Amino acid sequence: MILISKDKNSIIKIDKGELISYKKNGEELIHQKKNPGWRNSDTEMFPIIGPTEPNNFIVSTPKGNYNQDQHGLLRELEYTLLNQDDTSFVFQKKYAAYTAIENSKYPNKSTVRLVSWPYSFSFQKKFELKNNGLKISFEIRAENGMPFMLGYHPAFMLQGNLDEIIESNNQQITIPTIIDGGSKAFSILNANEVKLIKKEGYNLAIKTKGFNNFMLWTEVSNMLCIEPITAYPYVGKEMLSEKLFNKSNGLDHFEVLITPF
Repeated sequence: MILISKDKNSIIKIDKGELISYKKNGEELIHQKKNPGWRNSDTEMFPIIGPTEPNNFIVSTPKGNYNQDQHGLLRELEYTLLNQDDTSFVFQKKYAAYTAIENSKYPNKSTVRLVSWPYSFSFQKKFELKNNGLKISFEIRAENGMPFMLGYHPAFMLQGNLDEIIESNNQQITIPTIIDGGSKAFSILNANEVKLIKKEGYNLAIKTKGFNNFMLWTEVSNMLCIEPITAYPYVGKEMLSEKLFNKSNGLDHFEVLITPF
């Protein structure tokens, strides 16, 4: 599935709700699955961010304890296309409370075969391509008070020279520093914008609404995940604590704007 901007300078490709390409004047900005680093190009983390293995894959909710694997069960569901026009696509995933879902990480990477959640929800993901950038918005409908964490997990292409810089909150972060952060990722807290500054090609500004934090992760020189998150989960004993969760308002909105410059 393809969207082309009105000025014909930008094009995105979507595969089953996943952003697999964003080109600006022919330059690819999104990590390609065939390249080293990560098997995906983008995904979401919901209703959990981070690992659950230290908690024996159990997450506590007001309705009891339920099995979740790393980054939540949303990624085990398939998107359906709800709507499309000349400038946008809208995809949706729906989940019925207490439904047991097969865990794709079992048995090679997890000991838990089935995961579930005690709340129903619908999760919409909308892509809007404009001349100056790409907006990705999320709409979550759920029972009032449902606890959740949300993260968007896109991967961006790097030149492979380890000379790119992330700017945010008056700090500059290098790719080697992010690599040294390991699986826990490098956190940027209380921020709604980061910039990826390159020696060559388009720089990127990533602005958000509703997330308020970022994680940066990579293990290679050719790719960087810049992940807007509602909470940073790797805080020692704070992992999966109640205060890391948002509470649903019944309808919640989040936005990510990616602007090449």
